[in-house]
Order: sequence, then structure tokens, then C-alpha cells
Amino acid sequence: MKQIKKKFLSVIIPVFNEERRVKNLKSIIYYLKKQKFSWELIVVNDGSTDKTIRVLKSLKNKLKFKLFSYTPNLGKGFAIKTGMLEAKGKYRLFLDIDLSTPIREFDNFLSLIGKYDIVIGSRKMKSSNVIIRQPLVREVLGKMFTWISQVLLNMNISDFTCGFKCFSQKAAEQIFPIQTVNRWGFDSEILYIGKKRKLSIKEVPVAWKNDPGTKVRFPQDIITSLGELIKIRKRHLT
Repeated sequence: MKQIKKKFLSVIIPVFNEERRVKNLKSIIYYLKKQKFSWELIVVNDGSTDKTIRVLKSLKNKLKFKLFSYTPNLGKGFAIKTGMLEAKGKYRLFLDIDLSTPIREFDNFLSLIGKYDIVIGSRKMKSSNVIIRQPLVREVLGKMFTWISQVLLNMNISDFTCGFKCFSQKAAEQIFPIQTVNRWGFDSEILYIGKKRKLSIKEVPVAWKNDPGTKVRFPQDIITSLGELIKIRKRHLT
């Protein structure tokens, strides 16, 4: 039987009602094709109700990516979990289709992913490059969520929710099968599981710009995520 060679990098993109932005897959693939390493691109359609799946199927005929789709919408955390468990790469990166953190920021991860189990982007380190800031209210609520996450989960992470994170195969296989949070609190849970499993985590400053079309609803999703933090702590303590 012919042995399938493992890919170096799996890139996972979750999408929900992104019919106008899935065209950004072209620039992601453009970057990947210039790299010397092998790769696969996985797009997970999280129950979109607009024309997203139609556009994706059209693009799939021209571009090189794997497509997974389901209904109904179950949340970004569930979509990323799906992609991570389907991935075959030695390393597994997820990022947002709006490219708020550009795919080229992975260049800064390359020298670190073999040294750490988890490498995550941060918008809040001194050398981070925030090109377009969030509105003040969102920034304040985001800082509040980070502080509460640090206290409840006892983790010294500056940015839990930046949507640019890379996991080794070992880390992905230990974390995502037991991930339970499907929506916005999932970032904190997967990092907390990593900590409990004694996996090494490295934060890296990245470029980032706010996208006014974000799917995060304020303050509803922050309030929901705070409740999820308490559940995460209780759940994984037992």
C-alpha cells in the first residue's frame, strides 16, 4: 500500500455567512504556494445561510482546498475543532477569513513551532502592530475578558482571543478531542487544556487590524464567554 506523506502545515479556516470574503482564500493559497514546505488548506463551513457554500464550491474547482460543511451553525469553536480533527499536518494553524491577522505572519512562527507545542499570535505585546484599533468599548471589554481569563484560569497569556494560533500534531490530538466550548469562549478552553496537559505555549506579536464586519456581538458574546470561563474551570478540574 502506498504511504501518504504527511503534510508539514494544515491551515484551517472557519467560515459563517462569508460569501463576500471567501475570495480571501486566493491570497492565502498564493502565500502557501510560495513556501518550500508541504501544506493543505481546510475550509469549514459552519452552517452558513447565505451563498457562502455556493461560492466555496465554485472556488474549490479552481483552488486547492478541502471543504467540510454542516448545518446548523454550531459556532466558531466547533468549526475549528472539526478542522483540527480532520487535519493531517505536522503543525496546524487556524486563522480568520477576514485576514485581520495576515497569513504572512506565519513567517514569524516558523522558527518557533518546533520548539513549542503551541504558538499563538498576540495583539497586546509591545511589538505587536495594531494597524486599525477596535472601538473603545470593545477594547475595554476585551481587556476585561483577558484579565478575568488570566485570573480564573491562572494563565499568563496577554491575548486569549487573537484568531491566529498554531498547534503541533501532538498538541492538537491532546486538546481538540476534549474541547467542549463551541462558541467564543473556546480560545480560553483550548489554551487551558494545553496548560493542564503541560504543553508549552509561546506568544508572538503579530500585525492585526480590526474588521468592522466581525461576527462577534457586543456585549452578548462577552457575557456568554465569561459564563463559559467559569464552566471551563469547573469542568477541567473534575
